[in-house]
Amino acid sequence: MTDYILALLVIIVAIFVIKKVATCLIKTIVAIIAIAILVYLFSKTGMLNYHF
Repeated sequence: MTDYILALLVIIVAIFVIKKVATCLIKTIVAIIAIAILVYLFSKTGMLNYHF
């Protein structure tokens, strides 16, 4: 359950930072970092499995 709370916190912080920052490049970097953190959390909890 704490992973869901942490993922929600990452999304909220990313949205807050994106709204405060005006540069498109920084918005892109923040979005990529937030997505990377979410992918790490979901893969750690087993919600995201790679079966190729």
